[in-house]
Amino acid sequence: MHNIAEHFAGKRITVLGLGVHGGGVGVVSAFSEAGAKVTVTDIKTESQLELSINMLKSFHNVSYVLGENRPQDFEQADMVVISPAVQWTNPYVQRALQRHIPVEMDASIFFRFCPCPIIGVTGTKGKTTTSMLICEMLERAGKHVVRAGIGQISVLDKLKDVRPDSVCVFELSSWRLSSLGRMGASPHVAVFTNFLPDHLNYYGSIESYLDDKKNIFRFQKAGDIAIGNSDDPTVLRIFKESVARKIAYSFRRPFGSEYVLTENGSMRFFSTGTKEQIFATRTIPLKGKHNLANVMAASSVALSLGVDIRTIREAVFHFRGVAHRLELVTEKKGVKYYNDTAATIPEATISALDSFTQPVVLIAGGFDKKLEYGALAKKIVERTKDSVFFTGAASEILIEKIQDILHERGIQRSFEMVKNMEEAVYVASQKAQYGDIVLLSPGAASFGLFENEFDRGEQFRKAVLKNNER
Repeated sequence: MHNIAEHFAGKRITVLGLGVHGGGVGVVSAFSEAGAKVTVTDIKTESQLELSINMLKSFHNVSYVLGENRPQDFEQADMVVISPAVQWTNPYVQRALQRHIPVEMDASIFFRFCPCPIIGVTGTKGKTTTSMLICEMLERAGKHVVRAGIGQISVLDKLKDVRPDSVCVFELSSWRLSSLGRMGASPHVAVFTNFLPDHLNYYGSIESYLDDKKNIFRFQKAGDIAIGNSDDPTVLRIFKESVARKIAYSFRRPFGSEYVLTENGSMRFFSTGTKEQIFATRTIPLKGKHNLANVMAASSVALSLGVDIRTIREAVFHFRGVAHRLELVTEKKGVKYYNDTAATIPEATISALDSFTQPVVLIAGGFDKKLEYGALAKKIVERTKDSVFFTGAASEILIEKIQDILHERGIQRSFEMVKNMEEAVYVASQKAQYGDIVLLSPGAASFGLFENEFDRGEQFRKAVLKNNER
């Protein structure tokens, strides 16, 4: 597995955070197959991690410390590998670092051992859809594509699939980028989709969040490729600093000599004084302006790697979107139900609401990540016929802001708060009529009521597909 075995056979590896998303399973299986002695430690209990543990049953050089973390597991290891959600200030991480024990994430190890070029995609929103579109375009062009970290796809165990002639498409969260910053690495092709306030409950400040995001371009070289959304002022500022070949994409603000521009119903590629039409935008099957931006980003990558426009078109025409992102679940009695659970910040819900012209009954709210909800409250007033909210601090803030707007306009409206998905879908269905949209697009985190946003989306799907009768 690309030299992992010769580096880690017989070594003591502590994995902090097994989790239930699959990333921890990928780390453990990769090191176990390499012959390492793996200790998995997680404050979650065995019953909470049952699914992940069952996936690792065939590995016999793995031991578990669950429901607690022990100092010795961080003091007597040859290396510690942490889950992306674990902070570098974690006392057990600090304990290892103080003893000069290497601490890594799956991303930094992957970058060390991957023998092929890596296309890295980051941004507050749009990472997964853009990454999947890039994969589709490159695969249609006949390239051997390895997918890492996209959505719930794991990372380290994908190294065994990599060939020297492969290309890897890697979705990079700010957390994974933090580990690349520590090793001084950026991807060969780097994409930055947008920058919006998020994860402030984790970072404490937007500046700290941005500093990790900057690693997408920070260590690129002159022969690399940087692709950025020039409509986003923060992205544009960082993008300009890259020493790599630059390709911008925009609805209104072209930058440099190479860019993809969408205006007047046409998406075109401009390069050294020439221009080519890629799409008439009306032919693109994905809904919403934000998805046009994702198509521009992915097309920029494909064009930079020599993929022809016909292949790019075919990939987009056959692409049916990504689960949990404006995903049409079903239509019942003339009402369409859309799952947009991946909208975990207010701006994502605003984009979702702007994707529809039909009346919308919105299911929203949840855990507050210390974000600003004023613009979303205004959009809910303007674009929804009704709303249902999950219990949580974000919902309370949203409802208060909505009521303030309605009061100024002399309008009275009551809102229902629910404690589970089945109740949310039932209430929304009662409010919806023929021709309406029921949209799950929370604009908030899922903590408290659901395991994660994907669990929230799956529960929505199941509740919708059940009979609406109680």
